[in-house]
Amino acid sequence: MAIAAPPAGFAGPVKRSITIAGHQTSISLEPVFWRELEDAARDHGLPLSALVAEIDALRIVERDPPNLGSALRTWLFDRRQ
Repeated sequence: MAIAAPPAGFAGPVKRSITIAGHQTSISLEPVFWRELEDAARDHGLPLSALVAEIDALRIVERDPPNLGSALRTWLFDRRQ
């Protein structure tokens, strides 16, 4: 069985600035992840920055935390399961 490219094509990461814990941070995610993150924030009734801050808080308690972008992608992937 052959595989196909995504209907919208492939896209590289887009950098956006978000304020979490009172400071600005830049996050680079592919557009599909930004859309999913916005949907998740809406589903949870939170502003995007608040959802990112919650995921960041979960990430930093890990023994060897991944970077924030990786944590967001992993959280979003797990959410789809």
